[in-house]
Amino acid sequence: MVGSYIMLCASVLMFGLQFRFNQIYEKNAGNSLRAAFVFITGYSSAGLIILLFINGLHFDFTAFTFIMSILTALDFIACSYFSIKAFSVVNISLFSVFSMLGGMLLPFVSGIVFFHEALNTAKIVCILFLVAAICVTFERKKNNAGMRYCFAVFFFNGMSGVLSKIFQASEYPKTNESVYSFLCAAMTALIAASFLPFIRGEKIRFTKKIVVAVAGYGILNRVANYLLLLSLAVLPASVQYPFITGGVIIVSVVIGFFTHQKPTKREMLSVALSAAGITALMLL
Repeated sequence: MVGSYIMLCASVLMFGLQFRFNQIYEKNAGNSLRAAFVFITGYSSAGLIILLFINGLHFDFTAFTFIMSILTALDFIACSYFSIKAFSVVNISLFSVFSMLGGMLLPFVSGIVFFHEALNTAKIVCILFLVAAICVTFERKKNNAGMRYCFAVFFFNGMSGVLSKIFQASEYPKTNESVYSFLCAAMTALIAASFLPFIRGEKIRFTKKIVVAVAGYGILNRVANYLLLLSLAVLPASVQYPFITGGVIIVSVVIGFFTHQKPTKREMLSVALSAAGITALMLL
């Protein structure tokens, strides 16, 4: 159990840092459709390499794992595309609130409703605090297009956790977590790359900053998701994803202090509410 929480903490830090790499890429490569698919192909390929070493060059195959890897790849592609679009118009800490709350609420509900996980006072209090965290960030003057992108990220990031839970809980023949993660990265890179010849737009010049951003995001994202999959074998989704949500909101806002996008008072309040939610989850 302690080991699972250590893996969650490591994932929190990685997810928080990956947003910064995403932002660097958008700043240097733009947020066009072509730029998004180059990014997806690149970061998935980088993650593919690191996962190949994690699984010790071991590989096996089942039909269920293959189908789930394709569904997960399509979800990753949609989430990555809308993330890049969102970064062009919203603050990194606001984006992280939508991203992580989506990544918490959908797995939380699916864990309770479909996988019969217990619903107790600690989880309810935690959810209330975290929902409040997103409510305080709303401002009418926000860019409407940006908010639409944020809601898209909310949904697709949430589905990532749901798909992970389905894979981990399924009784169908399946591979281990490292092979599944490897297949997810491979399918994501393959599908995204197959779209590139049909997407018009200016070619991306692979500067040092772009390469570092793509590689950094890919390694952090894939390793973090692999650790989540491992801990999901021990912890219920209704505990794991609220913990991740609150933690990443806090880390992302802290990172915001070191960038030109300083967190607002509303976003700082969302951090306080997120911290209260995590505390309730762990202590009640």
